Amino acid sequence: MEFKVSKDLIHQLEEHIVNKNDKELEVLLNDLHHADIAEILDELDFDEATYIFRVLDSDKTAEILLELEDDLRENILSRLSPKEIAEELDELETNDAADIIGELSQEIKAEVISELNDVEHAKDIVELLRYDENSAGGLMGKELVKVNENWNVLTCVKEMRIQAENVSRVHSIYVVDDENRLKGRLSLKDLLTTSTKTQIGDIYIRKLNFVNVDTEDVEVARIMQKYDLEAIPVVDELGRLVGRITIDDIVDVIKDEADKDYQLAAGITQDVESNDSVLELTKARLPWLLIGMVIEIVASFVLKGNEDVFKIHSTLIIFVPLLSATAGNIGVQASAIVVQGLANGTLKEFSRGYFTKEITVSMISGTIISLLLLGYHSIMYQQYLVGFAISISMIVVILFAATLGTLVPLFLHKNKIDPAIATGPFITTTNDVFGIMLYFGVAKLILGF
Repeated sequence: MEFKVSKDLIHQLEEHIVNKNDKELEVLLNDLHHADIAEILDELDFDEATYIFRVLDSDKTAEILLELEDDLRENILSRLSPKEIAEELDELETNDAADIIGELSQEIKAEVISELNDVEHAKDIVELLRYDENSAGGLMGKELVKVNENWNVLTCVKEMRIQAENVSRVHSIYVVDDENRLKGRLSLKDLLTTSTKTQIGDIYIRKLNFVNVDTEDVEVARIMQKYDLEAIPVVDELGRLVGRITIDDIVDVIKDEADKDYQLAAGITQDVESNDSVLELTKARLPWLLIGMVIEIVASFVLKGNEDVFKIHSTLIIFVPLLSATAGNIGVQASAIVVQGLANGTLKEFSRGYFTKEITVSMISGTIISLLLLGYHSIMYQQYLVGFAISISMIVVILFAATLGTLVPLFLHKNKIDPAIATGPFITTTNDVFGIMLYFGVAKLILGF
């Protein structure tokens, strides 16, 4: 059952903190998962959270650090000495330790690294800090199990036992040559069922997926998702095995990318959280609101330029909100499907077949909507020619919206711009201007203006 923070538990913790009952605090929290303790600390103020953090053992608090909200983690780290931070990082895998060190100032970063007890661990962390955080190199950990293709099975097992002591989970056994170049992977079944004198080079599997240190994190996520991988090895420019990326790191990438796309689709230009300051939230939301305001002002000028038409046929103006809403929805639906296809790899570039399918769907939807609109207008207003003009205009505008919604994300993707931006205000506001222009243009043509 999922853990839930209760008011009663928070009250007990606060009492123990006030009374400095460290043993009681440990007993209360000892059996909880580190993610649950992080959730509890988020409910306390900074002083209380820091106190609990100091009471618990480093092997527990190191994992808790990774689960904390950014603000709380930053605050707790600011209250710890470089030596205390180093003690936490000694308990973590290299990629997690590098992520935390990356959040520190340059001065503190150097001090913390110098305080790390394990020299090899420190070297690995420093190496990881060289890579872009959004690349495979920035995601990978150095902990893995590898064997040489020239070893026999007996030597392989002995070496694996030594290496496995530093690896929390062994997802795969990688095979390398004398130059540490990745050659393949070793099946545990083959290892257990083969003679101890057999050479690893005779039994390892040569085909495996891998990524380069410079591969973008979203591409790593796509590969692991496509091939249902729990871990993937990382190689450098010379093909040497330098690390591995595990599924827990990729889940974070997928979540972050989904959050970013969701915010872009909503017209939020920066990565923000609900607990960010009013100023940060305003800065993230305001740009698209201002752009939308400018575009809608242009739309108002388009309306003003067609006053001569709707002064005579007043029902034309009545259906403008319906037109904007319908075209906006069609455009957003089309763009959302394209963005989804680009994200999961089912759509990589412009496809005539897909474009035809999208236009056909929009044509059918537009025809049904237009016929219903024609029937409604004819019953309510008995202006059959005007109703016909409105219906035909609606079909044209819907087709335009579908075309825009399909092509814009593809264009943005081709030019290395996140296509998710095309699923929100961009499509709806653009459709408003051009949709209204088309609406009155077609109506004028049919009505003889």
